[in-house]
Formats: sequence, structure tokens, C-alpha cells
Amino acid sequence: MPTRLFWHRRDLRVADNRGLAAAADGGDGDTVVPVFVFDDDVLAHGGDARVRYMLDALAELRADYRERDSDLLVARGDPAEVLPSLAAEHDAEAVVWNEDYSGLARERDVRVRMALDDAGVARETYHDAVHHEPGAITTNQGEPYSVFTYFWRKWRDRPKADPFDAPEPDDLADVRGDDLPDIGDLGFEEPDADVQAAGTEAARDRLASFREDAVFRYAEDRDYPARRATSRLSADLKWGTIGVREVYAATEAAMAEAEAMGGDDEGEDPAVESVEEFQSQLAWREFYTQVLWANPEVVTENFKEYERDIEWRADDEAMAHLEAWKDGETGYPVVDAGMRQLREEAYMHNRVRMIVASFLTKDLLLDWRHGYEHFREHLADHDTANDNGGWQWAASTGTDAQPYFRIFNPMTQGERYDPGAEYIAEYVPELAGVSPENVHSWHELSVGRRRQLAPEYPDPIVDHSEMRERAISMFERARGEDGGASAD
Repeated sequence: MPTRLFWHRRDLRVADNRGLAAAADGGDGDTVVPVFVFDDDVLAHGGDARVRYMLDALAELRADYRERDSDLLVARGDPAEVLPSLAAEHDAEAVVWNEDYSGLARERDVRVRMALDDAGVARETYHDAVHHEPGAITTNQGEPYSVFTYFWRKWRDRPKADPFDAPEPDDLADVRGDDLPDIGDLGFEEPDADVQAAGTEAARDRLASFREDAVFRYAEDRDYPARRATSRLSADLKWGTIGVREVYAATEAAMAEAEAMGGDDEGEDPAVESVEEFQSQLAWREFYTQVLWANPEVVTENFKEYERDIEWRADDEAMAHLEAWKDGETGYPVVDAGMRQLREEAYMHNRVRMIVASFLTKDLLLDWRHGYEHFREHLADHDTANDNGGWQWAASTGTDAQPYFRIFNPMTQGERYDPGAEYIAEYVPELAGVSPENVHSWHELSVGRRRQLAPEYPDPIVDHSEMRERAISMFERARGEDGGASAD
């Protein structure tokens, strides 16, 4: 019986998988052989937590296939060599996969296409990870958007496809694969972090929980890390353990429910606003995807050009400050809480990601690439487009970025978004018994008072006011001009 290979990459699910659905609907009685290839060029950019999450997601994906009387074949090597070989072994007439948009992925896929052409094997690719493929939403001049607001307006108004059905058992080949490798076999170690459960079932549980409550208060609560108001779907969307159409369909159902609730006495409709705010976060994900697709060099280069090089600090003291930032030992409580959450959970709340990124680039005057690499190594949800976009936003080097003169005050941010210091106390136990007032004024307390309140917690490693002025001067020199400043 003829077969078609389906090559899983960042789509580790059977439901709402556009490419897999197309492969299963190939006609002529074809059956699908599911395949995953451990690519050493991709693993070279991996981290312990992310690889752990990937392996757990693959185990769940394999179980889903086995429930359908099939299996997931796994191999390791160059996909340009592995896939033609597997196609020959299984008499496959075509290889099907979903597109990825990073420079590394696109270069790999070109080589795979050429290898399959040489082998006489057809290939089909689909856009699955986003609702609207890169290049589909452009300015009136046909250029990719560099300002999110305009992108969002068009993204919001474009129709979205319905979720795709999972393949039936009869659509899948009767194959049996080898065991999945251990994390050590891939050159990684078990992470110290407690990585959240992976797989479609866990993702659907997170979505259902969010859909039931937090989505209706998302606009008001999402910036407060102690309120547990976010979806925690970032790793699921990064690895594709749940489909974007399934997530969006859930938000549309929530929107219908929110609209039925009606507004408040002032005519405001906070539930509707909250659902739309969450949908805008889904659009941000696709905005940064199209930025990366159009500008693959942003992984290592500034998106925004300055007249002169930015004079990031790189001396011994700066490197010591970098290590203190990584360890959550800066003496700025909300910064340290975020960095310790990252270490403990391979995850960080989004508002806190902005705070720690601003602190690294504007208070420590360190190159955003240091932070991006640390996040890439430790986040289970690291996504090249999103993380790069976020870091360059904070560093004032990216598209639609934070203006260089708007600099987060880490103490004000902590007081504003964690007023009771609950989040801080959870991840910085040295401060658990300290009053919120003293936590949020830590930088103003005398050394003696700090030692009395929390002898094990460090003093601030820099003075925010001083470093703020230095940051503004640094960017003014890079711009080749003078400018004013405003506080945030």
C-alpha cells in the first residue's frame, strides 16, 4: 500500500494539525507514516528544560499514535539524509510537513527539498503554526509591518480557519518505531527546573482552566504575576502540542459568553476587553514571526539601526553583574524573583520578563544578546521569534520597541505589579517575612536596616537613578544626538 511520510517538527500533536490532516487526506488509499528527526543542528541551540519538554511531548505524541494502532518513527541525523532514506524504506511517494520560519529552519528545508527532488519523492508543505502566514498581512505597499498596532487591526479582522480533524486509525500506517532516546543520549542533562507537563492533554487542561475563568479578567490581571491570570500555553504553542485554531476557537467561544454577560453600569465591557486582549497576544506571536521571517538576521543583529555602535558594558564588573542577574542576586526584589522563577520552573511571567530584560539592558547596560542566550538556554517555551522580539523591544533595538528614554524603574514596577510582594516572597524566601513596604523600598534602606530585615539578601548591585542616566547618555551617543527623558 502506498504511503506518505509526515515529518513532525514544531507540531507535536495529532489534532488540529493542518499538514497531518492533509497527508491523511492524500487519497488513493495512502496511509501516513509519522516521523520525527532529532537534528543535531537544531539540538546545538537547545537547552536542558526545552529538550526535556520536547521529549515529554514526543512521548505523549507517540502514545496518541499507538492508540490509533500506529506509531511515531524516530531517527537522528541530517533530515536531508534521513527523510529520503525513510521514504525509500517505506515506499513513500511524498513527504509532508508544516512550515517553520526561522533562518535555520528555512535553510534546512531547502536542503530537504533538494534531497527529495534528487530521490524522486514529492513533498508538500503547509502553514500551520500561525493563522496568517508570513507575508499575508502587509502594508498597502506590500511590505511587512514593523508596527504591531496596524498588524493587529488586520490580523483581528481576517477570518480564521476551523480546527482540523485528527487522522483516523485507517489513515495511519501500521508501523512500530524504536524507543525515544534519553535526554543524556541527546547531550543534555535533566533540568533542575520543575518543567510543566507536556502533551496535548495537558495543554487542553491548561486551555480549559484559562477559558473557564482567567480569560474574562485577563486585561486587568495579566500583568500581576501573583494573580495566576495567564494561560501558561506558551510552551504548548512553541512545541505545537495544541493547535492555534483550537486555541482561537476557545477564545471565540469565550467572546460569545463575554458578550452575553453585558457591560457594567458605565457601559464598559471588561470581559469582552479581556478576551480581545488575549487574542491580541496571539497576534503578537504572529507579528514577531513575520518579523523574523522577513529579517532572519535579527537573531544576532539589532533590528533598529543606530548611527553609532551602542556602548554596552563588557568589563569585568559588567560580567560579574551579569552573573548576579542570572543568579537572581541583584538586590532588586522583583528582578531576582523573576530570575529565580526561571531557574525553578523554566518559565517566567511575561510582565516580569519585561522587567528583567529592561534591568539587564538599561540598569546594567549589558547587551540584550546575553539575556536572549540565557533565556534560550533555560526557558521551556523559548521561541526564536518571540524571545528575540521581546528582548529587542526591551533593549530599544527592535521593531516597534520601547523608546530608549522610557526606562522601567524596577522598584516601581515591583510595587505596581506585586503590591503585596506575594510573588517576590514565593521566589525570594529571604524576603518572605519582610513587609511589602520594606521590600519595595529595599534600595532606599540603610545597609544596617537591610541586614536586620533580611541578612541573606544582597544589597542592590547598582543605583537605578545613576544607571538610568548612563543608559540615556549611552543611547544618545549611539543616536548621535541629544534628547530628553521620561520616567516609567
